[in-house]
Amino acid sequence: MFFILAWYQRSHLSCTKMTAIQPSPNHTSFLAYLQSLPETPHRLKKRMFATWTPDQELNQVRLRSGADMKRKLQWFDLVGLGVGGMLGVGVFVTTGRVAANISGPAVVLAYIIAGISALLSSLCYTEFSIQIPVAGGAFSYLRVTFGEFMGYFAGANILMEYVLSNAAVARSFTEYLSCTFGEEPNSWRVEVGGLANGYNRLDFPAVAVVILLTLCLCHSTKESSILNIVMTVFHVIFFGFIIISGFCIGSAKNLIHPSGLTPFGFRGVIDGAAIVYISYIGYDTVSTMAEEIKNPPKALPVGIVGSVVIVTALYCLMSLALCVMIPYNEISNASASFALAFKMIAGWEWASNFVGAGATLGIVASLLVAMLGQARYLCVIGRARLVPFWFAKVHPSTGTPLNATVFLGICTATIALFTGLDIVVDMISIGTLLVFYLVANALIYRRYVVNGSNHPAPVLLFLLLLSSSSVGFSMSWKFHEQWWGLAIFGGSLFIITAFFHYLLPCTARPTQWSVPLMPWPAAASIFLNVFLMTTLKIRAFQRFGIWACLVTLFYVFYGVHSTYSAEELGMEDQGMNNPTLSAQQTKLEIQFV
Repeated sequence: MFFILAWYQRSHLSCTKMTAIQPSPNHTSFLAYLQSLPETPHRLKKRMFATWTPDQELNQVRLRSGADMKRKLQWFDLVGLGVGGMLGVGVFVTTGRVAANISGPAVVLAYIIAGISALLSSLCYTEFSIQIPVAGGAFSYLRVTFGEFMGYFAGANILMEYVLSNAAVARSFTEYLSCTFGEEPNSWRVEVGGLANGYNRLDFPAVAVVILLTLCLCHSTKESSILNIVMTVFHVIFFGFIIISGFCIGSAKNLIHPSGLTPFGFRGVIDGAAIVYISYIGYDTVSTMAEEIKNPPKALPVGIVGSVVIVTALYCLMSLALCVMIPYNEISNASASFALAFKMIAGWEWASNFVGAGATLGIVASLLVAMLGQARYLCVIGRARLVPFWFAKVHPSTGTPLNATVFLGICTATIALFTGLDIVVDMISIGTLLVFYLVANALIYRRYVVNGSNHPAPVLLFLLLLSSSSVGFSMSWKFHEQWWGLAIFGGSLFIITAFFHYLLPCTARPTQWSVPLMPWPAAASIFLNVFLMTTLKIRAFQRFGIWACLVTLFYVFYGVHSTYSAEELGMEDQGMNNPTLSAQQTKLEIQFV
């Protein structure tokens, strides 16, 4: 579908410059595209590292969508969106699986480690979102720092992570809804013979909930936020019920029975942290609301950091409650592990239905927020013309990115219909961790080079050594190398960061809000993201490699030519028929020497 829209967009751009005696627009566009292919290396060289200034991103690029998004959100809207977006994703989808097979009762430690990594990443996001308050999130942050391709690659991975995680969460909605009515988790799915295992259970309730939420998001952001706050309040109350009930009816002995707190060892805790990290997908959605916030400098830090802290505490208490209710080896591997845990305890079977209903409500809230954010990412990528410009349109009456919302809703519903959780969970984690890793690198570069006026060479060398040492430590851990390997790489991480901090003090700080104690928080974020990535299975990297190749080819054969041709044809001023846009935008080249 992407490629069909891409070719339509190229045809549309070309035919606007054609005269009446030109042949068919589609034919002409295709010929022009073939003639431009030999120029691909030249255009790649020009476009890959082309960056926009924050002022251009805030004004000229944003205006391409025609109508502005409406600024209606307050800080409490952001906290509600962040909490609502994260709560239903991880604790209901991955906790039972990780506790039963990967970490045991130490799943609570896995949530703490993942929460620390998410908190460090959220600090990086917060500083960027205040400096560049646009809807593009990590795409915009990386594009103004490292250039067009890096921003595009991050944006593509964010979209992949959102669509896959939303599909997985929508399928878990069906499982909990079944438990609400006292039925088996798969009873509402249709099994089809002839399809591969993992793709053979069609989930029509998941498709229905995705479509309904898509229609809701097309209507209004503010009304969607109010709906989310209402559902989140009930959801937190419901969380309180599970936590209190779990501690009351459970026993601390279950934490050490039958094989101790860490039956899979500390490695199991780390492996579990990489899996449950998808629980924190959602806080970055808050940064994509920047164009719809009344006071971004004050609201964004509270919304992003506050929601991560609240959710981390709730996740730890929820996972602990599950593990004290029943021994880890009796926890169901299904997504509906909490509902099934109550069902196993005599006298509490009724709570299984209640938990199913509450979890269903929480899953709807998290889906609402995640689908809200994914559309804004695609809208901003469309403004840059790295995907068809049709996605950048904002509806003048609702102030929402209507086309992007509908398209991604269809993609999410399609994947949710066929694909099981185990197929996508590792892909979601690797995409999320990679984007957070890139944002942390970008923050260091921007603080020390772009704002600090330092020479880029020592900063890039520091980032290279930091990443290399993180990979060395992580691989030594993964392949059970001698302790001295961990000591060497771990010590080098500390020494490199301390040496860099001493030689290049961070004198330039943003005037509004900034990450304290730089570069330590960003460096720790880089290390943790690399470390958690290396704990994932090889199949996740294989699938991710295929995805990376596909999106890179799309950039080479469409994105580069689309952005280059748009400037060459003078289309920068057309956008949404907005006469205020300039015909050519000045680009800045990232410095490497």
